[in-house]
Parts: sequence; structure tokens; C-alpha cells
Amino acid sequence: MERSIKFVLLGTFTLRFSTGLTGSMLAFYLAHLHEHGGPEVDGAVVGLYAALFYLAELVLSPLFGILSDRIGHHRVMLYGPVFGAVAVLLTAVTTNLVLLGGTRILEGASGAASVPSILGFIAMATAGDEVIRGKTSARFEAATLAGLGAGAIVGVKLFEIVGPPAFFFNAALYGVSFLIYKFGVSDPGGDKEAASGSHMRVSRYLDLIRTSHVWLLAPTWIAVNAAIGVWLSQSVFQLAKGNPKFPEQLLMGGFTANQITVGALVIAGVFGAGLIYWGNRFKTYRRTTIIGYGVIGGAVLVVAGIVVNHLALSLPIIGLIAGLFAAGGLFLLAGATPAALGLLADMSERFPSDRGAIMGLYSVFLALGQIIGALIGGVAADWLGIDGMFIATLVLLGIALVPLAQLRAQEHQLGQGPGDALAGGSAS
Repeated sequence: MERSIKFVLLGTFTLRFSTGLTGSMLAFYLAHLHEHGGPEVDGAVVGLYAALFYLAELVLSPLFGILSDRIGHHRVMLYGPVFGAVAVLLTAVTTNLVLLGGTRILEGASGAASVPSILGFIAMATAGDEVIRGKTSARFEAATLAGLGAGAIVGVKLFEIVGPPAFFFNAALYGVSFLIYKFGVSDPGGDKEAASGSHMRVSRYLDLIRTSHVWLLAPTWIAVNAAIGVWLSQSVFQLAKGNPKFPEQLLMGGFTANQITVGALVIAGVFGAGLIYWGNRFKTYRRTTIIGYGVIGGAVLVVAGIVVNHLALSLPIIGLIAGLFAAGGLFLLAGATPAALGLLADMSERFPSDRGAIMGLYSVFLALGQIIGALIGGVAADWLGIDGMFIATLVLLGIALVPLAQLRAQEHQLGQGPGDALAGGSAS
């Protein structure tokens, strides 16, 4: 099973690499779409496309999670690369905004099929071992974010060199992910038994997501994902395009592909180090403690970023100090996502035959947060540029803190016992 977990994580990296590759190439494609025969595109359209991606993931993830419980996690994780390959092939051959929006939905379906089945697999494979669960949760997040980050970095240069045909190359990479899942992963122990057992109906799943256990976790995680989503949806587009409306903002001056690549490498390095550090602290710190540190770190990052945006050129020493504080805040923020994922995996212990359905909530919370962040990010960027994105992030992080105290007080209840009244009445 250790071998299969390694290949699942490798496939997660390559799959998310393809997603990140598409995201950064599409950002450059949209920023210069008029040069390829398409219309001019503004930040609101970019935000809408990001929202369509996550809306598809939000709607489809629960369905694919339930499906993976019924026919096997391994089988359903093969669907994701297929949806992704079709999406990038269509992106390569059109400048039509409606069709490009459709490719965002297909790419969202790729994540919706992959994430619940992969996390259901991981939850089953790590059941009963808190140390392994912590490390695997962190490594899943690391593989996800490293893949997205590496793909975004490579995509900037690849699109600059090749142009739209680079999307065909990405389709081949989706094929690599398919082969990794197909031949590198074996069914986890108990998967066939769980698949043949009784499962919750869709109606019972809707009852589940309305329970207090779920809504202890949801608000904080959604708000944190929204804060991150402000940047995932807008940063490359805003940095690449620049905006003369905000001459006082250093980060709105318009950056080259090389400059964005260097910055992304630094961010990825700091965030990756934070994931590794906090993922190895599950036995030392409570999950909610790590999340709290992450939210505070995000606030430090925002304040330091505003200082860099306005003072780095005129007062370089102040800008350097602020940059160091921003790196420290990013390191703390990195711990929030694996800690939340660990809480969700703990919750899945109550529903051992429905781990895919429960872990599908990861995508639900992620998608809700990213949709909110993408829409807010587009409006904020058009309003006040990078400053607007910083302000929106700070507000969302403040919202994340509000329910955290209640979540902390009842954290111990999330993983209690295999089954409750809801689980016991969920057979179909």
C-alpha cells in the first residue's frame, strides 16, 4: 500500500501540474487574446472563468465521491485526466469566450473526479495511523500545490515560447497522469468490501453536509480558500498585464515572464517548506492550532505585501524587511490546508464505507472558497489593483477567525466513533 500511496501522490503532482500549466498559459492567452484574433479581456472575465472552474468542481465532486465509494476509488481517479485532456485540446483551437468558458467547466470536472477519489483512497489507506495520516495529508497538499505552482511557472515560459500549441503538450501530460494511476496504483485494503457494502444515498449526503460536525469546519476553511483564491485567480494576469491607473503600486507595473517565474519559485519554496514542517506536527499541535497560526500568518503576509507594494522602491531596506515578514507569514499560512484536510479525514472515520463522499467535501469547501475568492478578486483588482486584492484577502482572513474558536472547542467530536444515527440509516 505504501507503493500505491507514493504513486497516488505522484499522479496528484502531475495532474495538478497540468492544471497549473493550463491556468498560467490561459492567463497569458487571455491577457493577449486580441493578438490571436479574440476580443479584449478584463479582470472580471478572468475571475468569472476561475469561478466556472470551481463551480463545476463544487457541483460534481459530491457525485464523483459517491460514485467512487460504489465502484472503487482507483477506478474513478482515472476519469480526471481524461476530462483535463479534452479541456486543453479545445482551449488550443479557439478564441471564443463562450467555448473557453466551457473548457473551464471541463477542467473543473477533472478535479471533481480526481480529488474525492484520491482523498477517499488516502483516508482508507491511513485509517488508524495519525502520524502517517498527517504526513500523507501534508504530502497531498504539497503535491497539489507544488504541481500547481510548478505548472504555473513552466506555463508562463512555455506559452511565451510556443504560444497556443503549448496546450497540445499539456494534453500529453494529462495522459501521463492517467498511466500513473492506471499502472502504479492498486486497490487499497478493504476497498472492495467497502464498495460492496451499504452506502448513503444522495439525499442522506445532503443531510450530512447540513450536520453540525460539517459546519464546524466549513466556514473557516471556505474563508481561507477564498483568501487564497483571490490570488490564484488574478495574480499572474495582473502582474503580467500591469495597469497604468495605479502608478504608485510597484506590483502593477507589468512584469516579464522571467520576473514572474522567479517570484513564483520563491513563493513555492517558502510555501512548500511550510507544508512539510506543519505536516509533521500533527501529533504536537492540534489541527485548529495550526489553522489559527495559518490565518495569523496570512494577515502578516498581507500587511507586509502592502508595504512592499508602496515602499520597496523608495525605501528598499523597509521593503526588504517587509519581504522577510511576508515570507514568514506565508510559511505559517501553509499549515492551514493540511490541518483542515486532516480534520476532514478524521471525520471520515465515522463513515468507513463512504470515505469518498466525505472527502468530496474537500472539493466542496475548496470550490466554494475559490469561487468567492475569484469573484471578489476580479472586482477588487479592477477597483484598487493589487492593493484591492490585499484588502480583500485581509477581510476574508478576518472572517475565517470568527468560527475557529467554536471549531476548536468541539474539535474532538469530529472523528468520534464509526457511524452515528446518520450513517446507520444511510443504506441504499
